[in-house]
Amino acid sequence: MSGSVQDGLRRLTMDLAQGGVDDPAREARLILAHVLDVAPGRMTMLAPEPLQAGALAAAAGLAQRRAAGEPMAHLLGYREFYGRRFAVDARVLDPRPETETLVERALAVAFSRVLDLGTGSGCILLSLLAERPDATGVGVDLSEDALEVARRNAARLDLSARCEFLVSDWFAAVRGTFDLIVSNPPYIAADEMAGLARELQYEPRMALTDEGCGLSAYRAIVAEAGACLVEGGRLIVEIGWRQGADVADLMRAGGFAEVCVRPDLDGRDRVVEAVWPG
Repeated sequence: MSGSVQDGLRRLTMDLAQGGVDDPAREARLILAHVLDVAPGRMTMLAPEPLQAGALAAAAGLAQRRAAGEPMAHLLGYREFYGRRFAVDARVLDPRPETETLVERALAVAFSRVLDLGTGSGCILLSLLAERPDATGVGVDLSEDALEVARRNAARLDLSARCEFLVSDWFAAVRGTFDLIVSNPPYIAADEMAGLARELQYEPRMALTDEGCGLSAYRAIVAEAGACLVEGGRLIVEIGWRQGADVADLMRAGGFAEVCVRPDLDGRDRVVEAVWPG
């Protein structure tokens, strides 16, 4: 034995606090609940129970990794996104709540066939297909490792029959047309990377930055999206909160109509959408 569950939570909280983790008590509960394979909400009920030394050691190891900056999703192996659990590890971008804005906007329009550029974990494409039972889709990514994670998520959600995942440099391997194209491309400028949260060093750099000004992915997408959209089809992309005007201008210059910049729940520009007039 190694004291009680409550004693273990105190130790983990202290370790996380010393590592500079925000809300260490909450994260301690998440880590120990994961090790004990119980719901985090049950930790209060279990507080007086004895804690095995092996469980505490395993939790302490995870807390040490978290204190060093490793994302919680990597420690747990999943991230909740749009009401579903997605497998996540260092091969893919960790889904973030603000990306749900893109999903919400896509679900506000009619579509039956969707293309997800830079699909990563597949969270955007698979969320859309789960919400639209009659839709099918294609997810592409430069990383075969990322696509392995996406295929695993598709299988877990019983969506494999309605989607396909391809290694592709944007549209290079894409065939056919779609009535919706979505993307959360790398939009962080190279000179901004050093100032970002330490958790990001554990995520694939190619999913975060274009190694340039942050707009090159949008230029590539806008240049070719029209050829893959049906008349009246939509292009919807996530953006950095200061990129709305620039990306909107790119879409207008590329022949798109009804260009609109949408905010996330914090009121920051987060999504740009437009219609392909054909």
